[in-house]
Amino acid sequence: MGNWKTRKWNCLKVAVCFSLLLCIGRPVSAQIRYTVPEEVTRGSVVGNIAKDLGLDTGSLLERRFRIVSGSEEPLFEVNQNNGVLYVHRNIDREELCDASGACLTNLKIVVENPLEIHYVDVEITDVNDHSPKFRESEQHFDMGEQTIVGTRFQVQGAWDPDVGMNSVRFYKLNQNDQFEIETRERHEEKIPFIVLKKALDREMKSIHRLVLTAIDGGSPPKSGILNITVTVLDSNDNRPVFSQETYAVDLKENVPVGTTVIKIKATDLDEGSNGDIEYVLGRNLNRKVYEVFQLDSITGEIRVKGNVDYEDTQIYKLDVEASDKGQPPLTVEAGLIIKIIDVNDNTPDIDITSVSNIVSEDSKPGTVISLISVTDKDSGDNGKVMCSLPDNVPFELKPSFKNNMYSLVTKGQLDREVTSHYEITITATDFGQPPLSTSKTLKIEISDVNDNSPQFPHNPLELYLEENNAPGASILSVTASDRDLDENAAITYHIVRNEETQNDMASFLNINADNGHIHALKSFDFEKVKTFQFQILAKDSGSPPLSSNVTVKVYILDQNDNPPVILSPVSANGSAEGVEELPRNVNAGHLVTKVRAYDADVGYNGWLLFSLHKVTDHTLFGLDRYTGQIRTLRSFTETDEAEHKLTIVVKDNGNVSLSATATVIITVVEPKEAFAASDVKSTVSNEDESNVTFYLIITLGSVSVLFLVSIVVLIAMQCSKSTDYSSKYLQDTNYDGTLCHSIQYRSGDKRYMLVGPRMSIGSTIVPGSNGNTLVVPDRRSRTSGELIGGI
Repeated sequence: MGNWKTRKWNCLKVAVCFSLLLCIGRPVSAQIRYTVPEEVTRGSVVGNIAKDLGLDTGSLLERRFRIVSGSEEPLFEVNQNNGVLYVHRNIDREELCDASGACLTNLKIVVENPLEIHYVDVEITDVNDHSPKFRESEQHFDMGEQTIVGTRFQVQGAWDPDVGMNSVRFYKLNQNDQFEIETRERHEEKIPFIVLKKALDREMKSIHRLVLTAIDGGSPPKSGILNITVTVLDSNDNRPVFSQETYAVDLKENVPVGTTVIKIKATDLDEGSNGDIEYVLGRNLNRKVYEVFQLDSITGEIRVKGNVDYEDTQIYKLDVEASDKGQPPLTVEAGLIIKIIDVNDNTPDIDITSVSNIVSEDSKPGTVISLISVTDKDSGDNGKVMCSLPDNVPFELKPSFKNNMYSLVTKGQLDREVTSHYEITITATDFGQPPLSTSKTLKIEISDVNDNSPQFPHNPLELYLEENNAPGASILSVTASDRDLDENAAITYHIVRNEETQNDMASFLNINADNGHIHALKSFDFEKVKTFQFQILAKDSGSPPLSSNVTVKVYILDQNDNPPVILSPVSANGSAEGVEELPRNVNAGHLVTKVRAYDADVGYNGWLLFSLHKVTDHTLFGLDRYTGQIRTLRSFTETDEAEHKLTIVVKDNGNVSLSATATVIITVVEPKEAFAASDVKSTVSNEDESNVTFYLIITLGSVSVLFLVSIVVLIAMQCSKSTDYSSKYLQDTNYDGTLCHSIQYRSGDKRYMLVGPRMSIGSTIVPGSNGNTLVVPDRRSRTSGELIGGI
């Protein structure tokens, strides 16, 4: 199988090159060569590829050590356990290769992780397994008796499929007195001739029978025989003559059947039948010649009768014989060389060896995706190939050290969220005229990495929640989206809690980590808390996980859950009942008393309306529905009763209104009695007024001190944000002491607006300040009883 030292030296060079390629860090390739004779038994060892390449035999199976072959049954296989290359099926060199030249089989060896491609050439050497054969078992010659001694007659040569020393080496003629054998080299073949060595005498012997033996150079040699019959005739003294000894012509492949290749012509000086010439092809030609060409025996035209394929045969060598019709006929030979010109009739073939069709989106530029080899059966420029990719893909082709070998690598950053897969069309185009091309599509999937954090559609979120919500019920559902896939997009939700939020409203909330449903653990009361906010964290399940926050602002909406409360009149036992004495001589429109009430709700839920439910005399007393003031409608008469009972109903304006009832008993007295009672009340009122004045002085002093401290703090804060949280007191000069109001909430500046039937729309109460305290100005023009009732 070749010289051992030479093979060992070649293997050492291959191993060194392989190691250098590994150090570089790119996909490596190497090429080695083995020799094996044909007809060896199946399973015969050709060589140890793994050992010659320096591969670890223990990892061959894991690295998928294999031969990449076409669809035909391969001649060779490799053992993945030890790296041995062995014969897989019977090898017939004559079936695989032409008779001339070395018979090489190219193998492509692939190992993965990392991907390597190695090229192995196996030379099939010839053994002497064929005997020489003549195409015909007999050949006949007609010779005139006047034939000159030394005349040569070409005999059909023997054909042996073997090559080299195993082909035909010499010819041997049986022992006779008339003829001897002579061979000549033509077109690298041995052409036998029988040579007349003694003049013929038809009268002595008209037929000579000869046996020609062809012997090859094998060990042991093999042979074949041809029976030659020579009939002695009367002579024809002029031979045909060709215009030239050897003809040459160029012919393009794929020409149509019937195309004339060349017309050869021979002349004969004889006349009549002795000058008529017939043309025939020589009998020692390659069998493909007879399949592709035909010769017109009359005109000498050689035409195409089969497929002319440059990739099959590049040169045809023919022998043409011209014979006259004399008795005996004379024959002459000429050579013809037909050179086939290649045309661009084969498209390139693309072979893709993929490392993996899944590529991570965080792969660095230059990552190898596939190895691509391109072949073209044509020659010259027709066989040169250029590969290309579309411009709109983040991949490129890097040429390899071996011709028509490329690496498909990444050339930019990949983003699965933009493009999740690519269908890359690889186009191979040759340089022929016109050029031919072929394409192959490679599908590449981009795998996901956790490079996108969860995102909420809006930030912040606003929730308007009615008070008195059911504890444990869902109040809000939040949803975040993640552009990643699978675990990288699996989101869990959490409420952000820390030491600062332990006493915050967020401690009364709970969230479902899987679906983002938020539940309130308690019922909220608008009268206690009107707004608060908390944060929700959305976190994916990637490694490492990514997260984002969203702020949820909660606004509690008021419900009509508080009934009106009667502030005046109130009796000693706490019931809403009062007694008023009224002089009989008062005029119409006199203020008898005022019913005062308060509702903790806001807006329409806290807007109170007064109505007379029961009254002794509808013509005598009237009630203002907004202020609760009771006034006389006319003057008293002698016939009017001395005592009147009024039942007043106070209702709010909620969807389902709530109400309270007050009772006022009015006693009509004579003016003197009324005056005495008035003096008593005035004395009590003066004492109470003195106490109120004292408390007001203390309050005003405290407010002044606080005001000065606030001014100092504001100056120190310089340009800090103005929150406009100072209280503004109600300045309505017509305020009558009834706490009838509507609170409207403005989310933009976080203000509540107190609106009542006789209140300025600009009066505000700011959350967090003392604006919830209603400050009533001192109305000295009113009676002491009205001031006390207002407070």
